[in-house]
Amino acid sequence: MNFQHTEDRRMLADSLNRYLSENNSIERRHQSAEGTFGYSTSLYAGLAELGAIGALFPEEAGGFGGSGFDVSLVFECLGRNLAVEPMLGALVVGQALIAAGTDAQRAQLEGIVSGGTVAALAHDEPGSHYELSHVAMTAAQTATGWVLNGTKAVVPLGDSADLLLVSARTSGAAPDADGISLFLVPGTAAGLSKRGNGRIDGGRTAELTLASVAVGADALLGTEGQGLAVLERISGYALLALASESLGAMDVAKDQTLEYLRTRKQFGVPIGSFQALQHRMADLLLEVEQARSAVINAAAAVDDTDRLAREKALSAAKYSVGRIGTLVAEESIQMHGGIGMTWELPLSHYAKRLVMIDHQFGDEDHHLARFIALSQATAEV
Repeated sequence: MNFQHTEDRRMLADSLNRYLSENNSIERRHQSAEGTFGYSTSLYAGLAELGAIGALFPEEAGGFGGSGFDVSLVFECLGRNLAVEPMLGALVVGQALIAAGTDAQRAQLEGIVSGGTVAALAHDEPGSHYELSHVAMTAAQTATGWVLNGTKAVVPLGDSADLLLVSARTSGAAPDADGISLFLVPGTAAGLSKRGNGRIDGGRTAELTLASVAVGADALLGTEGQGLAVLERISGYALLALASESLGAMDVAKDQTLEYLRTRKQFGVPIGSFQALQHRMADLLLEVEQARSAVINAAAAVDDTDRLAREKALSAAKYSVGRIGTLVAEESIQMHGGIGMTWELPLSHYAKRLVMIDHQFGDEDHHLARFIALSQATAEV
């Protein structure tokens, strides 16, 4: 099998890496990540102009890509450059509109692809423990639409999002698979309150409280009570995106550590000549290549119609980057010594991002357990 990207994808990757390296230096990244919005609006507009958002969606949806390898390429570039822009929200909300939206709802894709609309998924709740079916927020039907009540936690850029995709329960109890519905809620809806917080690895999240938020009947995305399948589908794209972002960050952390071993001298020789460090670095390089293989497998499987095969590959990739990303972060910092922990060294910020990726859309333990359960289900078929 040929694992090389097409010429068009290589050109896109070159353009994205060049644009981000020129416009997202570590100092600018800190300024954006710690700023009011948690990202750079001008950088996000530039990414949209370059086609980075359009590459996430197929032509019939207003994009020019949409395959698993397109998604993987874009997010690997973002990971290499520690970008904090709301690309993940654009991906998951856009894919939800494609999967279940009406023609009128899909029209909102134009704003997402152009970068004019910042979108975010509001699904996680306190105590959900990464389980997609754990939804306690309620949606009650009225004569004119729906009324939503409840709280969503750790919504990426939730305090600045223009469009929220909110999961709510229209029937059943919190753990039930059936009874989950999805709603498109404007970020300025009456009754919606936001409490923003800075993230450890840069950027912002928010806790959203919906107190009798009224939306029209046209806010319902897909079939009432059948939102879990859509959530699983868009979460699959998120898993691929995060795994690819982690891989990009790993590559940079690995390269920076290799360079440090070649230039840092002790006893008059580069520390990279010490056999113990050579062995540790060799093990690290092998682990990173293992992560790369898992990401390639996930990119090939994300569009697979066989649910079990698709979800196994995605969970395997997320488990792999969770374990290996943490290892890369720890080993890179240790081989740098004390300087590896300093704010001034970009490596420390790559390490934080690698660790925090593990906690988005399910951590290492969650996806290992999920992979085992899916494998058992496959054996029973």
